Amino acid sequence: MLDTLTRLSDSQARSSSLLPGWTIGHVVTHLARNADSHVRLLSAAERGEVTDQYEGGAAGRAAAIEAGAGRAAAALVADLRDSIAALEDKWHTASEVAWQGRGRGVTGEYSMTTLPFRRWGEVEIHHRDLGLGYTSNDWPDDFVRIELARLKAEWASRQPMGMTELPASVLALGPAERVAWLTGRLDVEGTPPAGIFA
Repeated sequence: MLDTLTRLSDSQARSSSLLPGWTIGHVVTHLARNADSHVRLLSAAERGEVTDQYEGGAAGRAAAIEAGAGRAAAALVADLRDSIAALEDKWHTASEVAWQGRGRGVTGEYSMTTLPFRRWGEVEIHHRDLGLGYTSNDWPDDFVRIELARLKAEWASRQPMGMTELPASVLALGPAERVAWLTGRLDVEGTPPAGIFA
């Protein structure tokens, strides 16, 4: 992802991403603040506390993204690089107590042991959302396999009893395209959106 952003220009940073209403600057800022939020969660868990992922909750998250989205490309990328370095350092230095702790996201509490995969998902999905040439077909096979199983289970849990298989039109797609549909990033003609993140 950082390689993709190496030549990011100021005009590109202000241009639309593949996420409705977000510029590339919004996506890059979100990825930086997401890394910060994981450091925040692990630091709280280290102290035996359960805290919100983002200070100020969803509103605080949105405000931080909006505040940083309009910066120059160099500032955006430097911020992201620094936040990644801080998160990786936290992963390496966090104690067993921290990893056994819990944090609180929008959908409820979760174990700190899920953070590395959560971060991987944020990076892969939003790398695609930048719209700078990295597509769902570039997602690593192991990421697609794990994420597809997780999202299929999430989708099935929201369906009427017994409706646990994906629509035939979606099953006809490749695995990465199915993940894209399940995350609301691919429209399939004649098939309603997955609706997981609605």
